[in-house]
Amino acid sequence: MVVLSVPAEVAAILLDVEGTTTPIAFVQDILFPYIKENVKEYLQTHWEEEECQQDVSLLRKQAEEDAHLDGAVPIPGASGSGAQDPQRTIQAVVDNVCWQMSLDRKTTALKQLQGHMWRAAFAAGRMKAEFFADVVPAVRKWREAGMKVYIYSSGSVEAQKLLFGHSTDGDILGVVTCFKTLSYFRGSMATLNKMAHWCISQNLSLS
Repeated sequence: MVVLSVPAEVAAILLDVEGTTTPIAFVQDILFPYIKENVKEYLQTHWEEEECQQDVSLLRKQAEEDAHLDGAVPIPGASGSGAQDPQRTIQAVVDNVCWQMSLDRKTTALKQLQGHMWRAAFAAGRMKAEFFADVVPAVRKWREAGMKVYIYSSGSVEAQKLLFGHSTDGDILGVVTCFKTLSYFRGSMATLNKMAHWCISQNLSLS
């Protein structure tokens, strides 16, 4: 296997996850479908837990902000009629999550719930992360050469760490210097592209 040669003056390597370290098929065919297929069961199992209620509260707040959007799915409040019918609220959360995912949204609220669901799945051994065959050898070689390796992705930091901590190659968290995530961005792609380099360099202190 040939590992990409990097000039000696390079101090850091910046990698994305989907399509870079990890096959797109793993993300699209395993990770995301797992959420849609299991979110209702997860909510019913963990509903009384504080972490789950915090996730729901954040999703409810996002739903209120999204009320003006076509197809937006509201989530009943913590008090009032909805509070007396948890199954109704759970179904609303399920519908909201599926609606957001159908639009490929990356809201903080959605990413937080997804991260907690994946954490439970990885801990239970229900899935293992997949990497391209050349990723781990390359990253290890770069680290041995003294380079820093950063992961910068739209996925939450917790989700990124889950992938590297529960992979088919074992726990490889130690090969990554730092994990970063992009905050949910509502502007145009053109504006995002203009901001990207500056934001990344500032966030990683590479400027």
